[in-house]
Amino acid sequence: MTTTLTKSEPEDAVPADRRVRRPKSARAGGQLHGGPIAYAVLILFTIGSLFPLVWTAIAASRDNNRLAQTPPPLWFGSGLFKKLDLAWSDANLGKAFLNTTIVAGTSAATIVVLSTIAGFAFAKLRFRGKGALMLIVIGTMMVPPQLSIIPLYMMVAKLEWTDQLQAVILPSLVSAFGVFFMRQYLIQALPDEIIEAARVDGASSWRVVWHVVFPAARPAMAVLGMLTFVQTWNDFLWPFLVLSQTGNPTVQVAIAGLGRGYTPDQSLIMAGALLGTLPLLVVFAIFGKQIVGGIMQGAVKG
Repeated sequence: MTTTLTKSEPEDAVPADRRVRRPKSARAGGQLHGGPIAYAVLILFTIGSLFPLVWTAIAASRDNNRLAQTPPPLWFGSGLFKKLDLAWSDANLGKAFLNTTIVAGTSAATIVVLSTIAGFAFAKLRFRGKGALMLIVIGTMMVPPQLSIIPLYMMVAKLEWTDQLQAVILPSLVSAFGVFFMRQYLIQALPDEIIEAARVDGASSWRVVWHVVFPAARPAMAVLGMLTFVQTWNDFLWPFLVLSQTGNPTVQVAIAGLGRGYTPDQSLIMAGALLGTLPLLVVFAIFGKQIVGGIMQGAVKG
């Protein structure tokens, strides 16, 4: 018979054979273990997430005749590396990768820095019209980006920036979502007492930003930087309008020129899409742990 503890009977005073054994998952600091249903659901989600990438690689290793057959191929063929090499040379993907890295890296770095500074101002500083300005910033997120294409293209054409990288970089240096994201994070993650202590020590506003705000916002900055990099890397419509496929293309613009003809070469297009996806997988494999850790740290602080 198991004896339960009472308030007047501390656990240390009870013999070991009379103590109530709690499961490991219920102890302080214990981890919860998933059951078979949880593992089955996770496996299904993993397969569903990986299937498009695997199918792209399978389609890139086949030819049009095999892809048109029913049932479609479910395993790799022998022409994968040949198609990858053909797509790399035919679309000039080497230059496209370099251009896209410059555009995505510059946009991500600038958006992260400017959004963090603006988010700190909206979250912690007091100035006239702060609420109205924040509503304007949020309101710009409701405007479809397609509405700005025509006036923006007219401006780029007037400046003679067509087929130049600055035509893609400059319109993406600021982000209303980034400002809102950093504001919401800093409201919870940055206590007012730390800012006041820095002010008492004689720190200027820029010194507070550099030594207080940036270290506190580092997890959110990593998340925002990764999201911006991926979004810019995958952007197609605006680069397709202002850049040419033979001049200074980005990856998406270069891939759009693959497989053209009376009968498009689907396997060549899939090979180019696979090459355009691999750098993102490498970046996430390298920085994924820091990004997920940043998200979890922000969730705990919030």
